[in-house]
Amino acid sequence: MVYKKSTMEKLVKNFYKNKKILITGATGFKGAWLSYWLYLLNAKVIGIGRKPNKNDNLFKQLKLEKKIEIKYFDIREKKKLEALIKKFKPNIIFHLAAQPIISVGYKNPEETITVNSIGTLNIVEICKNLRFVKSIVCVTSDKCYENNFSTKGFKENDKLGGSDPYSASKANAEIIVKSYSESFYLKNKKGLATGRAGNVIGGGDWSPNRLIPDCVKWITKDKLIYLRRPSFNRPWQHVLEPLYGYLILGYKLFKDPVKYSGAWNFGSKKNTITSVYQVVKKMIKYWGKGKVKINKKKQFYEQENLQLNITKAKEILNWSPKYSIDQSIRLTVEWYKFVYINGSKFAEEISKKQIQFYMNDKNN
Repeated sequence: MVYKKSTMEKLVKNFYKNKKILITGATGFKGAWLSYWLYLLNAKVIGIGRKPNKNDNLFKQLKLEKKIEIKYFDIREKKKLEALIKKFKPNIIFHLAAQPIISVGYKNPEETITVNSIGTLNIVEICKNLRFVKSIVCVTSDKCYENNFSTKGFKENDKLGGSDPYSASKANAEIIVKSYSESFYLKNKKGLATGRAGNVIGGGDWSPNRLIPDCVKWITKDKLIYLRRPSFNRPWQHVLEPLYGYLILGYKLFKDPVKYSGAWNFGSKKNTITSVYQVVKKMIKYWGKGKVKINKKKQFYEQENLQLNITKAKEILNWSPKYSIDQSIRLTVEWYKFVYINGSKFAEEISKKQIQFYMNDKNN
């Protein structure tokens, strides 16, 4: 059955009430947004993550320690993970724990590969015979595809690859999930899927070596914004776009695990494929100040052009991105400026406002 988007939004809102949800990577950027969103939907949430070591962290800013149950440990600690899952008995798992930075992958390749690949293996291995776990959504990346230098969007059945440790770790996670789905989960009528998103932006990302947080840091300090890849094109999207896709997928997997298991692209609108330079110029425009300088120092390898084909998610899940590139950047700047002017204690106010606006926005 295909529902209207407004009907689907109501179903998602009602479905997660009182559901027991486990989120790995809950203290990360996307994990914190998802934890807070599910808290607003009255889900019973438990999170796993590394303890934030500084105040500039969205999990702390949203005061999530007081809103959800949180356990601080590494996703690679299998015995702790298994004990927690068997005690909490989650209905749905959103696996977001990861080492998410490409540049860190070059500096710490072993950690990147073990966190992203073995962490995923731990989740699917522990849960394969647990009846109370009905569906698992493993979040990977658009970097999981083998770079064929095509300007066409990657489809879910395109070849996986990875010319750097981070990309390879995400491709490996995809292969692990597919093998477990076909060998164990589908036979047990359990839902197991992956979600592949593009370059996610939004308020509350404080990670080093990422474009938007770096821009915020330099703009607020009245310093030049240095760009290392000004011509690189990326499928930029607001963080709420893929998160809503994951929420729909979790719901669908729970209802029909056989039909909805597999890989899903949650990319941006076609007109959001924009160069790094143009994104920064738009950021400066909406902030009202800032200057750019190109860093000509030789950089590590990254794919130059990335784009995801989202036809499958649009036609089968009835999910589609709502925001243009300008809307995404404007909302991102709005969040940072609001918190910068009013203080971190107001992060929850602006985050709640943006989630509620997204859920009520009828723009397709």
